[in-house]
Amino acid sequence: MKFPPATDIKRLRKALDLTQIELSAMSGISQSTIAKIENGTINGSYHSVVRMFEALQDEMDRRRKGRQAKDVMSRSIVSIQSGEKVKRATEIMRESGYSQLPVFDGTRPVGSISEFGVLALLGNGTSMESAGEREVRQVMGQAFPVVNEETPLPTVTSLLASASAVLVANRGHITGIITSADVLKLL
Repeated sequence: MKFPPATDIKRLRKALDLTQIELSAMSGISQSTIAKIENGTINGSYHSVVRMFEALQDEMDRRRKGRQAKDVMSRSIVSIQSGEKVKRATEIMRESGYSQLPVFDGTRPVGSISEFGVLALLGNGTSMESAGEREVRQVMGQAFPVVNEETPLPTVTSLLASASAVLVANRGHITGIITSADVLKLL
């Protein structure tokens, strides 16, 4: 088993927004020892470093357990309407930096479109001009799954194993979107 370097302690502690004193209380290692290990002044004992990493891992697990979809979702949903042209969808993807978009019919999610789907269309012999002029509804894929804002994060991550994104709703209205990138930010 490869053990992470002790220099990761400071990075992980800061990512969790913990002070050295808080990590000390969680791990049982003195704050001054933590400071010296983080600064590279001393090499911590195997036992001390393991206790700090375990405390940090326990804190990450504790924080993840209570998270819900609303805590992770992006409220800014970049989407396209089903009647718009594929060319416009590719422009939106390029401008926004997203590789897929939810497709709506008014406020109702009806499908999705992705760079991969457009490239597959071109790979099947459709000319670029013809593909660009098609309506999104003619080439869209399955709609992203929809969960409510209180859905536990583990449920969302399991859905992301088979979908590119998950839409989040509150009382039937779409309020956000979660992609794997949003979940990976938590690591």
